[in-house]
Parts: sequence; structure tokens; C-alpha cells
Amino acid sequence: MSDTHIKQSEHSTQGKLSFDDFRAIVMADYRLAVMSRFVSLLGRKEVLTGKAKFGVFGDGKELAQIAMAKVFQLGDWRSGYYRDQTFMFASGIVSVYQFFSQLYAHPDVEADPSSAGRQMNSHFATRMLTPEGKWVDQTLMKNSAADISTTGGQMPRLLGFGLASKLYRDNPELAGMSTFSNNGNEVAFGTVGNASTSEGVFLEAVNAAGVRQIPTVISIWDDGYGISVANDIQTTKADISEVLKGFQRDENGAGYEIFKVKGWDYPGLCETYEQAAAISREHHIPVLIHVTEMTQPQGHSSSGSHERYKSQERLAWEQEYDCIVKMRAWMIESGIANENELADIERSAKESVRAEQKRAWADYNATLKKESDEAIALLAAITDDTVQILLNELKSLTEASLREVYSTVRRVIRVLRGKQSDEKTALLAWYAQRQQINADRYNTYLFSDTIESPKHVAVVSPEYGAASPVVDGREVLNACFDANFARDARLVAFGEDVGKIGDVNQGFAGLQAKYGERRIFDTGIRESAIIGQGMGLAMRGLRPIAEIQYLDYLVYGLTVLTDDVASLSYRTKGGQKAPLIIRTRGHRLEGIWHSGSPMSMILGSMRGIHVCVPRNMTQAAGMYNTLLRGDEPALVIECLNGYRLKERMPANVGEFTVPLGKAEVVKEGNDVTVVSYGSTLRVVQEASAELEKLGISIEIIDPQTLQPFDEEHRCAQSLSKTNRLLVVDEDVPGGASAFILQQVLEVQNGYYHLDGQPRTLTAKAHRPPYGSDGDYFSKPSADDVIETVYAIMHEANPAKYPALFD
Repeated sequence: MSDTHIKQSEHSTQGKLSFDDFRAIVMADYRLAVMSRFVSLLGRKEVLTGKAKFGVFGDGKELAQIAMAKVFQLGDWRSGYYRDQTFMFASGIVSVYQFFSQLYAHPDVEADPSSAGRQMNSHFATRMLTPEGKWVDQTLMKNSAADISTTGGQMPRLLGFGLASKLYRDNPELAGMSTFSNNGNEVAFGTVGNASTSEGVFLEAVNAAGVRQIPTVISIWDDGYGISVANDIQTTKADISEVLKGFQRDENGAGYEIFKVKGWDYPGLCETYEQAAAISREHHIPVLIHVTEMTQPQGHSSSGSHERYKSQERLAWEQEYDCIVKMRAWMIESGIANENELADIERSAKESVRAEQKRAWADYNATLKKESDEAIALLAAITDDTVQILLNELKSLTEASLREVYSTVRRVIRVLRGKQSDEKTALLAWYAQRQQINADRYNTYLFSDTIESPKHVAVVSPEYGAASPVVDGREVLNACFDANFARDARLVAFGEDVGKIGDVNQGFAGLQAKYGERRIFDTGIRESAIIGQGMGLAMRGLRPIAEIQYLDYLVYGLTVLTDDVASLSYRTKGGQKAPLIIRTRGHRLEGIWHSGSPMSMILGSMRGIHVCVPRNMTQAAGMYNTLLRGDEPALVIECLNGYRLKERMPANVGEFTVPLGKAEVVKEGNDVTVVSYGSTLRVVQEASAELEKLGISIEIIDPQTLQPFDEEHRCAQSLSKTNRLLVVDEDVPGGASAFILQQVLEVQNGYYHLDGQPRTLTAKAHRPPYGSDGDYFSKPSADDVIETVYAIMHEANPAKYPALFD
């Protein structure tokens, strides 16, 4: 491990620069540090005076981030967290005006390119898509993934950003993708707080990067605390670089180059980052930089005071070792600047920040004032005493928020119920038009919704001939993957056991030998790293299929899926996308840990990811063909008990497509509409034969995807014929079945077609016991389906269908 606490008289570039040039660089860096510090101080005041809702800032981290920005080149990637404002200013990715616009939640992508007001301040992102949803040239940009608040959550995707460089350098087939990489020379820079190094996602990512020798430079900003919890409670030996010494590369094997440097040592920081970036960029070696003795002058955020948990001795030390204070003293001692020159810089920097803050606030208020003035004018034209009272309340507000404007308008609309006038008509028209604008501001881009979307992929039916062989379902999947890997060099697949043995169910059997270890490869047991790696690769132009071996284990990668992948398009307002496919298998098997169907967890936490639930491997193959031609993330859940069931092999196995959101009527019937998917759909099909013998004809509908769900409303169309509804799935009671009921009864207005109570048939609330008997008594069986459908018909016509158990 390298200790680069270098004497302050040393600097790696002094031999290359004249003193005047060196002095100019240092002066500019000092101005930037002061400017960023004043942004933090002023930002906190804006929160405390009520202009902004919440604030989190990067004070105390300025010098290290300036040093990092010096070596951050075009094409490089940042995966950081919400303390990196100085780096963003220094790299030119974000301006002070844009910082304050985000602080005020300005809902305009020009004012806040990172999120259009959707994310709290210090959550940065670069816009890497055209308005049509196509990729821009990433090699001409300094790239930053959209930040998330979950500490440590930025680490998994860092793996993919760095691994992409390795794949672009090592795979000649990708040479033509010059808008994503310059021969793999890009470095992925990660930043993380010292407390977050205690998290599993950090350690997973660090281990994975070391195993694959991924070109990453990971900076740990160590200010001694995680909110109020000190390092001696967070970390063994109270020192993360001591903990990670075993990762140091040496004669025993490849690993990390680890540096340790103090956060107030400007020359040492500059030299450290110069060395670290060169090692990682040239040799694809992961580097970890532990930046110690940092401070946090304003505490964790605007919601609390660090004086509550720091001792007076610690607070005094932080004042003495404040990085800007130390740099200022060093500049004077070294003859780089005098007191007056530095005072002028400080005054100028503060004036500049203040001017940009005022401009951001004025522009934000101009947006609000325009709508407020329009609303006030419309309300003033209405002759009604109550309306005038509400109007006066609105006018009395000094700076009305959009919430206050539209809440007043909606109250007026309720006051005017049953009354008609031209003035009310004008108000309603204005409100409807503004609702469209507000929907665009706050509710769009859950998915990319561009011409690249999978919903625009042409529907191609599977083709069969007289000689089409009947094979195991796994062979259909294998042929599908083979055809797609031959078609598109961007495809990569990885996960536990995916490479050498071709996954535990043989979907990739033989394909690593055919396409090589760069494209199809094994990983360790690290679900969050697998998902994050796939996300990063997808954002760098590759088409990854990340496998989670069993659906039950998806929960170990859930934070990456729900906090990062699912919300990426939304939280950047269409500025970023990650067309990642997550492949897994679940539903019907035996045993507590291999038979889960946690669909309600998935549906509730992964909005922004398509959820595909094919009933067989042919349907799964068609879905993969669709998704690989689109640009949106998706989860495909294959049926665990379907790999060896026989299916016909389509002649166009790599070309036919299954559209998303299009339900299929698997069997027509007249008495009861039964909606099911995945493995339970086959159970319903089995039950239908005996129900026919009992004189009951069911119509079976397979939604095929749960997100999106039955966009053509085939469920409601069926219900208009049968007037009776049963939903069958193997999630817990009130899980996915409740979601399906909401879609059918509320979204599709199926409620109005009902002649009886809608029913659900689900698994029991507990996990299934081991063994076939445990499965039978815990999850819906054909007997359960038959008896439930029969009970529905008994309720409708007791004479024709007498009770079974009376």
C-alpha cells in the first residue's frame, strides 16, 4: 500500500511547468475550492430560509475532488455519491447555476440537466441521449451516472462502467463502437463515503473489481463519521485501507494498488490521482484511494447539526485541518500568493456564486410567477364570494409554489360544482392544459418511450414446418441465445455458472466455447454486483444479459434494481437509460429457497422495468428477441419446471418476437375468465379438461407480461362474455393477484361486467415446504383450480352445480 502523504514542497508537475504556470493552476484551484465551499454555505442558508426543501453538500471534500477532476478525461465515467459537487464544478459537468436550480427543484431540463428537478440537490448526471432516445458520443463527454441517495449503491454499476473498457479493449469484434470507447482507455471513477464501506455492496464490488482487474479508481472520502457514528464503530481498526490490505497486488497475485493520502494535502492529492489514473488507464488495474483527515464543516446535511455528536476537541481539529484553510496557509508559506491576493480571490468567488444563485432563483420564480399570474387572472374573473376569498389567500403569498397555485385552483373548481359560466369554462380549459404540462414535468419517462422502445419492435410469429423437431424447452432457449449472439457482437451474458457449464439448466450450454469467455462468463456469488455490472455495461452501449440463478435470490440484488435500474430513465427525465435484461428462473419447484414467486415484491419495487412471465421457453425466446431489439430494462422469469418439457423448435428461433403487454387467449370459453401466467397457467390448462367434463367452459388468458399488463384489455373483453373472474398465481395472498384485479377491474373497467364476486387462488402465505407433498398443499393445484371454478359456478347456478362438500 502506498502512503502518498507527500511533503508539501513536492509536486509532480513542477518540473514540467514554469513557476508562473504552476502558480496560475494553484490559484485557479484555490478559487474553485472557495467557490464550492461558498456554494455549500449559501445552499444551507437557502434551505434554512425555506427557499429549498433539503440540502446535502460537499464541504470539506474540495481539494481531493479538484485533484480527481484533473485526471478525469473525456470518455471517463463517474459513479459517485452526493458529496461530489466540487468535482462536478471542476470537471465542467455542472455549473453553479445548475446546482442551485436543482436545489430549488426547477422542473426544467435546461436549468437542471441532471434531473429536471426530480432529484434532490447534489444528485448529478450527464445527459447521454438525444431527444429521440439515441446515444450521443460518450467519448466526447465526461460521463456521470445519475446519483442515488442509497449510500454504497453507486458501487455495483461502477463494475460495469470499468468492465466495458476491458471488453472494448480486448474484443476486436467491438472495434467499430468508437462512440462508446477509445480502445478501452476509459477509467471508471467511483466515490464513496467512509461509513458506506461497511456495506455489503461496497465489499462485493471491491472484490469483483479485483477478481476481474477492472479499470476503476475508487475514492473513499473519510471524514471520520457516518452521520453521528464514528469510524471506530463503523470499521475494524477504524481504518478501511487497513482492512483492505489483503487486496494489495503483490508477487502472490493481481489485486489493487492502494493509496492513502490526507484530504488537506493539495500536492499529495494531485500526485496521488495522477499516479492512480495512469496505472488504471494504461494497465487496467483497479486502484483504491483512501483520502483521510477530511472534514465536514456543516455536518451531514441541512437537517441536523454535527455539534450534537462531535466533541469540542474534534470541532477544533476540523477548523484547523479544514482543507481550504490548510491550502491557503501553504500557498502563503510557499510564496505562491499573498494575503491580499487570496482575499481578492475569495471575494470574487463569493460574488460569482451569489450572482449565479440569484439568477437560478429568479429563473425558477419566473416559471412559478407565470403560472401564478395566469391562475390569478382566471380566478379574478369569477364572480363568487368564496372564490374571491381563496383568490386573496393565493395573492397574499409572497412566492406561491406550484402546489399552492394548483391546490387553490382545484378548491375553486370544487366550489363551482354544478355552476356554469364562461369564466369557469376558461378556468377548466386552462387547468386541463396545465395538467398536461405538469404530467410532463413530474410523471414522464418511467420508460424511455422513444422510437427505440421494445413496444415498437415488429411482431414476428414463430414459423414451423413439417420437419420442425420436438425438443426440450431448454434447447429452444439455447438456440435463441446462439442466434442472437451470432447476430450482435454487443451481447454479453454472465452470472453464476453461466459460462463453463452453460447455466444450471443449460440455456447457454456450449456457447462460451463458441463465443469466448469475453462474451459469456461466470461470476462469483454476488447478486448486487451482477446486476450493477449489467447496468454499467448497458449504459456503455453493450447488451448484457445478467443472470440471477433463482428468483428467490433476486432479493440480494433488489436495491440495485429498484433504486438504480428501475428509476434511471425517470429520475433523469429521459437523459439516461440502461437496456439491461435480467434473466432468472422461478415459480414451481420444491423447497423453501427454490420455489419462491415474490411477484408482489417485484411489481411494487421495480416500476420502470418490464416484467416478463413466459409460460414456456418458446414464449421466453420470443421475449428475449423483442427485448434485445429495444432499449429498455426487463426481467424475464423462466419457469423452473419447464426446461425439459417438450416444445417444437421454431425455424426462425432468433427472429420471432413476443410483444410486451399483449395478453393471449390460450383457450376460449364461456363460463369463467381465468387469468394466470407462468407455471400456474399450465396448472389451469390441466384443470380445464376436467372442468369440461363437469360442464364448465373456462376462458384462459395469459397476460405474458405483468409490466406492461394487457394493454389491449383482453381480460375485460373476456369478462364481458363470461361475467365471472378468477385470478390464479403462486404469489402470496393479496400479492400479484391483487395487482391483476386492480388492472382488470379498475383500469379495464371490468367491474361493470361482473355477475359475481371476483376470486383469487394463490399460494399460502408461507413458503412452500420441501417435497412434492409440500408443493401440493402450499401452491395452487389442478384440484384447487377445479374446485374454485366450480364454487363460482355453484354460486351462479346452485341447481345445475350442486355444492361439492355438502
